[in-house]
Amino acid sequence: MTHQRVPRCSRALRSALTVGVLVPAALAASPATAAPAPAPAPAVSCASDRAGLAAKLSGDITAALEGHRSTTALAVQDHRTHTSCTLRPTQQVDSASVVKVTVLAALLWDAQKAKRPLTPHEGELSTAMITKSDNDATSELWDQLGPAKVKGFLKAAGMTRTALDAEGAWGLTQITAHDEQRLLTLVTARNKVLDDSSRTFLLERMRKVVPEQRWGVPAGAPGDATVQLKNGWLERSTHGWRVHSVGAFSGKGHDYVITVLTQDNKTMEDGIDTIQAVSRAVHRDIGPDRLAHG
Repeated sequence: MTHQRVPRCSRALRSALTVGVLVPAALAASPATAAPAPAPAPAVSCASDRAGLAAKLSGDITAALEGHRSTTALAVQDHRTHTSCTLRPTQQVDSASVVKVTVLAALLWDAQKAKRPLTPHEGELSTAMITKSDNDATSELWDQLGPAKVKGFLKAAGMTRTALDAEGAWGLTQITAHDEQRLLTLVTARNKVLDDSSRTFLLERMRKVVPEQRWGVPAGAPGDATVQLKNGWLERSTHGWRVHSVGAFSGKGHDYVITVLTQDNKTMEDGIDTIQAVSRAVHRDIGPDRLAHG
């Protein structure tokens, strides 16, 4: 993804920030009270039909996050063993470029409803948007769809916690790990929202992400797995770098999806390191070799 352009600070945002730092006089003059104890950090939660796997994953993901300052939300789903893990699954974060999977899914869904194929130009834009993370292609498709059609897709997909930016910036769409997993499931398994042709089109493009953008959740993946991927990264004045990675892994006994969303990163590399530490733990624990030997 070329660095996404978003408004530095809209009038509404400036107003909100100003309000956020003002202290009413009555409160300023009130006696000091003891600060409440900080809430405990959320824990990784896992469940599995495979004996011992949930505890193993929970422990290994927690260990992988140690020493990383990123605020991390994640979701893992392995369909073979009916295993799932979550951390902050409903926390909303700026999407950056992972929203491009949603944009293409919405375009395909809308074309399905009209019973038409994508035009050659739409196909070119879609390929550039996913494989190269092209922002101009994304903006053109985003404007073509408009908020009503994107919201229509989100409703049909059951992505109820995803919210569009009020000022129309696609990279500031609010996403959650829960909804990204819902989207990955729709893309990888038969369903009534996206037909087989649409799913194949999207997955083929996620398989062809350019080499320089193939970091993130593929880290530690088995060499015989087919990797479908989309990453996003964006720096803002609050919460530092947002760095995200979503992926699906299939073929040769693999059938699982991983979402890792991070913010509060000092650098982009910090976010990548966090994502890849988590991903290595997940791939190691649910790979076929590991499961075959208990």
